[in-house]
Amino acid sequence: MKSKGILLFLLLMTGIVAMPLNAQEKKMSRKEKEAAWRAERLKKRAQEERTEMMNDSIQYVQAINAIRNGSWALEATNVTFDNGVTRYVTQSTNFVSINDGEGVVQTAFNNSNISSPNGLGGITLTGNINGEELKADKEGNIYYNYNIQGAEISATVSVVITAHTNQATATINPNFSSRQMTMSGYIYPYDNSGIIEGTSGYY
Repeated sequence: MKSKGILLFLLLMTGIVAMPLNAQEKKMSRKEKEAAWRAERLKKRAQEERTEMMNDSIQYVQAINAIRNGSWALEATNVTFDNGVTRYVTQSTNFVSINDGEGVVQTAFNNSNISSPNGLGGITLTGNINGEELKADKEGNIYYNYNIQGAEISATVSVVITAHTNQATATINPNFSSRQMTMSGYIYPYDNSGIIEGTSGYY
């Protein structure tokens, strides 16, 4: 009988203790709930930003190492001409690259135009690389210049990588004309890029 009495007493005490806790949860106001929701959102956003910054830093280091190794590709999202006109393009078929000592500059503005010099709606120019220069500023922006010489192209290429990212621009300055062109996009190690090279041809 004593054990039953003790058990009943414990159950009653548990109920008494639980009642104030449940009541306290129900008393949480709408403002408090909104504040808690905002705090959770801010925490999640901060975590996402930290992850994004970490990913950007990794891609930044990979881009620099790819250039140092002479095996990289800048996949362009847009191309700007010397008259200021900008065209948004397909990354896989518009690029500047170097691999095994050979440089490529390719454009493809209309994939359905198979009669174009490269069969992709643009041009594909190849040549040997020389005169490479690589430097960085205090903010971490990378400046990489080189010359590309081939039967179809003679130009200076100036690449700028934005600090702590793999975002980059490549400005192509032909040595015998003023038809400058800037390709903006992202730099990847050559083997990790998704570029599709067309047929090399004169333009």
